[in-house]
Amino acid sequence: MKPKPTKSYPITKSENEWKQELDPQAYHVLREKGTERPFTGQYYLNKETGIYECHACGNEIFHSSAKYDSGCGWPSFTEPVRPDAIDVHMDYTHGMIREEILCGNCGGHLGHRFPDGPKDKGGIRYCINSVSMGFKKL
Repeated sequence: MKPKPTKSYPITKSENEWKQELDPQAYHVLREKGTERPFTGQYYLNKETGIYECHACGNEIFHSSAKYDSGCGWPSFTEPVRPDAIDVHMDYTHGMIREEILCGNCGGHLGHRFPDGPKDKGGIRYCINSVSMGFKKL
C-alpha cells in the first residue's frame, strides 16, 4: 500500500482521474512512486535550453541551466526553479533512507535528492525520472 500524502496540494485528483490522464509508466512513477530504468529516459541526455515541467500538472520544476551529467543514469539537477516548485519528504522504503522529491503543485513523485552533487553548486543532486517530466524549449 502506498503512503497517503501528508500535505494538501493545489491540484488534487482521484487515482482514477490520474489513471485516465497519465500513460501507465507515468502513472507508475508519478502516483505509485516507481522509477524508470537508468540510462533509458528521454531527457537523460537532453542538452537543449528550456524548462522541465511536471508531466502530471505542468508545474515548472527545473531550468536546463541547473542540469548536469552526474553519470547516475537519470537527469540530474543542482536546484529547482524556485523552492516551492518541489516538496521534500523522507523516504524509508527499500531498506534505504533518502529524500523523496515531489511536485510542489500536485504531489507527484519526481525522484530523489542526494548530498553528492557538485560542491561548487551546493553539493545537492536532484535525481529525477524523465517520465515524470515534460520539457518546454526556450
